[in-house]
Amino acid sequence: MSLANSINWDKVDGLVPAIVQDNNSGQVLMLGYMNDEALSKTLETKQVTFWSRTKARLWTKGETSGNVLQLKSIKLDCDQDTLLVKVDPIGPTCHLGTTTCFDNDTAEEGQVEQPALVFLHQLEQVLAARKGADPESSYTASLYARGTKRISQKVGEEGVEVALAATSGDKAELVCESADLIYHLLVLLQDQGMSLSDVTAKLQERHK
Repeated sequence: MSLANSINWDKVDGLVPAIVQDNNSGQVLMLGYMNDEALSKTLETKQVTFWSRTKARLWTKGETSGNVLQLKSIKLDCDQDTLLVKVDPIGPTCHLGTTTCFDNDTAEEGQVEQPALVFLHQLEQVLAARKGADPESSYTASLYARGTKRISQKVGEEGVEVALAATSGDKAELVCESADLIYHLLVLLQDQGMSLSDVTAKLQERHK
């Protein structure tokens, strides 16, 4: 049975909620609604398309801004009335220019911090953007300018520092040196045209 035929369209009055999630970070980006036609177009074009309730027409995310959502997968929940749409977002998802429609720059004091994987994914985006920056204005840009050999050396140096901190029993120093190691490793991956998702994919493969 096809995905469209599996949806309980009567239950949702012809519009199924579609939760959009970043395929790499797991961050929830937005909520939209799809009718049968929007779902078919999404599957055909691999760019997420919704039914706009305000415009009363099909609406492909990013059709004017260019910030499209490239489809990776769609899953239907156990009640056949909600879709989970995993995507690779091109640019910010929200029309306000934020990564997600749930960002809140005025978050209340005490709000829970971002999940670690979400933060690392956002950090990777920052590091990728530094590739073309002025080496005088950014340490990351200066690493790229000095080349793969120097970045690799930094990864090695920080790895040794992590081991020394662990050996000495200094947990605070271990945290600091581990942060340095992860940062430089992410820079090295970006330098090689790779990302943390390549590493996690290998870990998942080994776990199986």
